[in-house]
Amino acid sequence: MADFPTTFDKDALLRCARGELFGPGNAQLPEPPMLMMDRITDISADGGAHGKGHVVAELDIRPGLWFFPCHFPGNEVMPGCLMLDGLWQLTGFNLGWRGWQGQGFALGVGEVKNTGMVRPDRKLVTYFVDFTRVIDRKLKLGMADGRVIADGETVCEVKDMKVGLAAAAE
Repeated sequence: MADFPTTFDKDALLRCARGELFGPGNAQLPEPPMLMMDRITDISADGGAHGKGHVVAELDIRPGLWFFPCHFPGNEVMPGCLMLDGLWQLTGFNLGWRGWQGQGFALGVGEVKNTGMVRPDRKLVTYFVDFTRVIDRKLKLGMADGRVIADGETVCEVKDMKVGLAAAAE
């Protein structure tokens, strides 16, 4: 939408984190190390299971990722909260990609099921966000379900994520 491409490499995600992609005061991704993806491989406003938009993104797993040594020392796993945060990040990114104005805020999630683990020996995490509802009025809101897949295995599923956009604080 708004003349944006449907794929984004790491450099584009870093531009978004600096506020350069969607403009000042609008949707931003966090900077590393909190940026939870390396690329977005597909995005739409009308795709997905419900025809309301979707996002697919990937994170290359490297044994030296910052969270492995500090989350359960001696039993290194990616924290489930970071999997959820990656899905929230992508939900907000989609709203900015649509051309909607305002800063993104995670507003909640209905259900989270962690069914597997991402360990340092994994190679690739893939995030899938599937919008179930979008509201483009004074309130800008995206509601979506999501999945996190590690090397082909579902490790996390969420229902009813909510991300909103609001004017930046002055």
